[in-house]
This record gives sequence, C-alpha cells and structure tokens, in this order.
Amino acid sequence: MEKKLLNLKELCSYLGIGETKARELVRGKNGFGVQIGNRWYADKNKLDKWLDKMAV
Repeated sequence: MEKKLLNLKELCSYLGIGETKARELVRGKNGFGVQIGNRWYADKNKLDKWLDKMAV
C-alpha cells in the first residue's frame, strides 16, 4: 500500500532536497502541503501533479 502523505524526511528523500527547502515548499502556496496539528505533510498525489506542471 502506498502512503498518501509524506512527512518531511520522506519528502526530502523523494525530491532529493534538504529539510529547509522541503519546509519552504510544504508551507508555501503550492497546494500539496497539509498541516495536521503542528506538523506538515505533503499530499503525494498533489505533489506529483505539481511536479508534472513545473516540469513543463
């Protein structure tokens, strides 16, 4: 089963970026950041769509 939400470390590994940039992206207006309590996650489906859009 594939995870729907990626935590910060998983996002860093998935994108190959550092934690500072990952936090910046998740908290930005990109549409894939999800806040649960005081923790931030990335919605993997929305992240993949955003990446496709940015790659064009």
